[in-house]
Amino acid sequence: MTKYPYQFGFIGMGNMGYAMLKGLLSKWGTETVTFSARNREKMEAVSARTGVTFSEGNLACAANSHFLVLAVKPQQFDTVIGEIRDVVKEDQVIITLAPGITMENIRNRFGKPCRVVRAMPNTPALVGEGMTGVCWNEAELSDEEKETLQALFESFGRMALVEERLMDAVGCASGCSPAYVYMFMEALADSVVKYGLPRATAYEMVAQTVLGSAKMLLETGEHPGALKDKVCSPGGTTIQGVSALEEYGMRNAIIKATDAVYEKSRRMQ
Repeated sequence: MTKYPYQFGFIGMGNMGYAMLKGLLSKWGTETVTFSARNREKMEAVSARTGVTFSEGNLACAANSHFLVLAVKPQQFDTVIGEIRDVVKEDQVIITLAPGITMENIRNRFGKPCRVVRAMPNTPALVGEGMTGVCWNEAELSDEEKETLQALFESFGRMALVEERLMDAVGCASGCSPAYVYMFMEALADSVVKYGLPRATAYEMVAQTVLGSAKMLLETGEHPGALKDKVCSPGGTTIQGVSALEEYGMRNAIIKATDAVYEKSRRMQ
């Protein structure tokens, strides 16, 4: 296990906080991290599963962390920040996971200069296959801190560094989209269960197909349209299915969903 000088803290231990904690522990030891949450029973359960000692409250967690992850819902930000504001120092790095809330917004809530990193992970992080969009101010962080942040986010999947103005688009591309993928998978499984395929078999076939298709895209680097064309033989069955998807507006539905997510994120600022 790599020895590391910085201390990590997590305020909040929902799905994202726990996924990040598990990833972190795959790289660094339990002594490098602490966490706090509203529910003591949950903290005790997480501590029992991971071996990580929890803090007695948000104040202690914030005071003893160099990298502090605010893994709470946006509506809880004012309460949490109001509680920890006085102990947060300028040399700490605040990592936020909330959609729509800018780095400047976070600084204003703290009411003093602070270094902020915005991140948008997604739920596949729970199985080590997350996709996280990240933005930070290059001038504010040391090379070692940047390397640490990259190692953290890559400990539970992949990371892409983007400009802050693109973070709302990141939420559309990877933050919310697992829900659409699950809807597609459920619908496709239902469509073949209709013809007699056992449901468990249908889910396994659909899930493995989605996994394999994504892996092909990532590993070959080919355009998704080119990969699609390789499945669509002239006059074959697949092109008939693709034609039906176009007729019933699959692409348009996805674009409209993205527009809805983007506008909602913009309103949250």
